[in-house]
Parts: sequence; structure tokens; C-alpha cells
Amino acid sequence: MSKASVFEAIFILERVRIDKWLWAARFYKTRQLAIKALRNSQILSRRQKLKPASLVTVGDVISIERGLLTIEVRVLQLSEKRGPAKVAQTLYEETAESMAARAKLKTVLDSQPRIDFDRRKPDRRALRSQRAAKRVSEE
Repeated sequence: MSKASVFEAIFILERVRIDKWLWAARFYKTRQLAIKALRNSQILSRRQKLKPASLVTVGDVISIERGLLTIEVRVLQLSEKRGPAKVAQTLYEETAESMAARAKLKTVLDSQPRIDFDRRKPDRRALRSQRAAKRVSEE
């Protein structure tokens, strides 16, 4: 074993920057996206706004807001390096309240009617009818 690997094996992380942890836990694809979310107050700890350099420790509960959904996770392990998804999932566990809220939101969204629309590029006839409707509404 080299000196570096021995040092890494002995050195156990006690605190890690929140932006690095969010990136390593694969909540965000890049650290810059994690920093942007932190600056927009989408990530809270103990209902307090965090800065990118804030430190996270094992046992902290972090709320991550993603659209309509707010995910609450408890930090189980710390990491500054991004690894495989299986390893990233061992860094945290989602709270029971968060899982229940996610299931409730899923049932609410599934019960709402879906708006079906054509995503294709409109053809000539559709463009003409859109222009005609626009002219009528302007008059």
C-alpha cells in the first residue's frame, strides 16, 4: 500500500461541504447546479438556508425542493468523490414522511386528467388555420 492509500484509509471524513456531498450523492449532475440550488434556497437544513460552503455531518436532515416535491433525506455517510449510483444511494436515506408525501403527490398527479397535445411540427394546413384564428382574434 502506498502512503496516500494508507492515509485515505485512516482519514475518515467528519464534515463535508454541502455542494460536494449533493454532487457525490447524485442529487445534482454538476456541482454548479448544486450551488445554484443552494443559492435559490431550494436546499434547507433545520429549516435554514445553506451556503455552498456549509458543512454537513452524519445525521443531518436535509430538505431538497424539486418542483412540487420536497425530499427530506438523512445523511448516513460522507463523500467528496462522485461514485457509482449504488454507492451514492448508501450516502443517505429518505425519511418516512418524505416517502409518504411523495406517494401522496404521485396519486394526486395521476388522478388529474392528462392534457394530450400533438408535439409534431405543424403542417401547412395547421399553420394556415393558426394564422387565420390569430387574425380573427386580433380584429
